Amino acid sequence: MKITLNPILIILIFTLTSTNVACQTASNVVENEVKKERRVKKKKYKLSKIDLSHWKVTIPEGNGKGGAISVEPPDILEYATNEVLKPFMYNDSSSGALVFHAYPTEATTANTKYSRSELREQMVPGDDNVNWTFGQGGILKAKIAMDEVSKDKDGKYHKVIILQIHGRLTNEQRNLIGQKDNNAPPMLKIYWQNGKIRVKTKVLKYPDVTTEEGLLYEEAWTDDKGFTFEEEVGFRKFTINVTVSDGKMVVSLNNNEFAVYDDRNIKKWGVFENYFKAGNYFQSRDQGSFAKVKFYDLEVKH
Repeated sequence: MKITLNPILIILIFTLTSTNVACQTASNVVENEVKKERRVKKKKYKLSKIDLSHWKVTIPEGNGKGGAISVEPPDILEYATNEVLKPFMYNDSSSGALVFHAYPTEATTANTKYSRSELREQMVPGDDNVNWTFGQGGILKAKIAMDEVSKDKDGKYHKVIILQIHGRLTNEQRNLIGQKDNNAPPMLKIYWQNGKIRVKTKVLKYPDVTTEEGLLYEEAWTDDKGFTFEEEVGFRKFTINVTVSDGKMVVSLNNNEFAVYDDRNIKKWGVFENYFKAGNYFQSRDQGSFAKVKFYDLEVKH
């Protein structure tokens, strides 16, 4: 049996089919665009959760040696919109880290040739005169990663100090030894050095010094030989814990390796006041050199 279709009917069927396909295609396009828009809306920008209410920051910007700019609480809390701070201290919105950027400039602090983008602990916001002793104790916990760092002419990465415990003279101690400022040596420097974490502390240059006055002079102290943790952290995240108590200091890397200091040097260090520092104290003056350090967490307790 031969079946013949009406030409008009064929055209009508083809038209309806084409219209249906076109509608489905348009519907799919719209649906895909809606899904893309939803994905964009779901992508959230991460902000740093580090509490800066007890920290001031010093950056490599200002007027020459001793003229580096510092920003204290509460102004530091507005770092994200502070045009002076933004090039040196800013959020990484993809990871929620706080980034510290530093490179050699002529703006340094009074007692160094190196530039820094670094936080300084203030137990009382806005006041450098209230600090702590080892007898009072302190704990610092930080999660950090080296983001970027330049290399020297020999192909080695430039060194960066990422954490410190810095000593400080009281006004009475300063006057006792006739010093012009309250600066004292740093008891602890923690470096990122060629992908590893290195610790340096102070030891007495003259172990027989017993008087408080004799211990206060910077010349009484010198650097120890240093200690390098075995684990290579590279550019990955790592955690540093620093715990100090009367006559003792413990530094740990990833809660797996520990450096313990409990000798007479630490015990005699109890004469000084101290404060924590954290960030990017860049250890190079090479032209074009720089470093960027990410802090994911930073917490201090006393």
